[in-house]
Amino acid sequence: MSPIKNKHLLVLNHVVVVLLFLTQTCGGQHQMIGQTKPVVAMIGDDIILPCHLEPAVDAVGLTVDWSRTDLKPRSVYVRREGVELLTEQNPLYTGRTSLSVNKLQCGDVSLKLSTVKLSDAGTYKCLVPKFNAETMVTLAVGSVSSPVIELTNVKNEMVLECKSNGWYPEPQMLWVDSEGKPVSVEPTKNVRGSDGLYTVSSKVTVEKGQSYSFTCKVQQKNISQIKETHIHASGDLFTIQSNTAVHIIINLAVCLISIGTVVILIWKCGQKKTRIKTNDEDENELHQTEMEEKSHRECDEKKRLEDELQNKEEDLKHVRQTIKKLMEQKTCLKNQREKLNTLLQEDKTEKKEIQNKLEKEKPKLDKGHKMQKRKDKKADLDKRTEVHEELLKTTEKLMEETDDIIIQMTERKGKLEKDKEQIIKHLREKQRNERDLEETLRETSEKH
Repeated sequence: MSPIKNKHLLVLNHVVVVLLFLTQTCGGQHQMIGQTKPVVAMIGDDIILPCHLEPAVDAVGLTVDWSRTDLKPRSVYVRREGVELLTEQNPLYTGRTSLSVNKLQCGDVSLKLSTVKLSDAGTYKCLVPKFNAETMVTLAVGSVSSPVIELTNVKNEMVLECKSNGWYPEPQMLWVDSEGKPVSVEPTKNVRGSDGLYTVSSKVTVEKGQSYSFTCKVQQKNISQIKETHIHASGDLFTIQSNTAVHIIINLAVCLISIGTVVILIWKCGQKKTRIKTNDEDENELHQTEMEEKSHRECDEKKRLEDELQNKEEDLKHVRQTIKKLMEQKTCLKNQREKLNTLLQEDKTEKKEIQNKLEKEKPKLDKGHKMQKRKDKKADLDKRTEVHEELLKTTEKLMEETDDIIIQMTERKGKLEKDKEQIIKHLREKQRNERDLEETLRETSEKH
């Protein structure tokens, strides 16, 4: 699958309470509980990095800091007094991190990381400063794909090449026979692409005419992943031809000319039938061998299409989830804009009332103290209005970007659905071809 840069942008919810601080007291010593074993994820997965306070305490209003010391800036996710601080976040994690408010109420500060990338691998620190409680969680990122075996004829040998791309970390490849014993092969080739993923390949050579059954395995122990594919061939891959020379010496000296002629004609007719029968058998055997090889190729192509279909379905599932999240985000932004417009209208109304009172009280010198208080209040209102206008501008910008992303993801969804339909169409065609070949091979076997 091609990497899709997701810009899931979250904005400040409930701006009305931005200036309010939620205080919470809690007695006793708290500690952070994480996970000792690494969390393993495949590229594109949505995963949870576990972290929770013990004993449990409501952490909705607390500061929660997720970070990686090997990054600059180090911040992966910061939530301070109920507000997500997006400006401090490393751009690599934009729109891909979140905490569950429901879980926060129970002291669970686990981080959800969406659409895992290769660069996400590393050690994360989970910190709640109020209790000076922290823990470390290690994330191991991997990528796998199913191997494919290709057959090539080289003189009197058959070369089987096993190839698999899109692996991380670097995998191992080995061949085993039907009894599970390792097979001697050419050195394995491992090549790392520009995307950081590895392509691994290996070849094994067998003589034509041999029966063989091999399994190609690709494994990566660090992420506990193994993929394999099998190939089996039986019978002689060569067409064996047999010519028998029969020399008959017939002395017709003492026989009648008519009897000798009949004998010669009968002998020639018999020889002709024998040659025809032998040629037919040879042609049938050659045809059967070609059909078997074609059947193997069709089977390999079918397997490739099935793997490609599975990848498209996974991509399509992720795109649909992303569109759903973006639509929810858009609704949240619309609500936020309405709240900000209401607050701005209230600010303008209050400023107008204060201005009218100031103008009426200008001649009254004995009320200078009250006028000064109203001027100060007006100045505070100006600052608050400026903050609300800035937040409104940010919200509208985020709404535009969200709409753009929704359009891009919708186009991506349409392309994936179209590709999926094409793959299904080809797969059905391969299945029909496979059935036809099996039927032909069965009929050929029955004739013999």
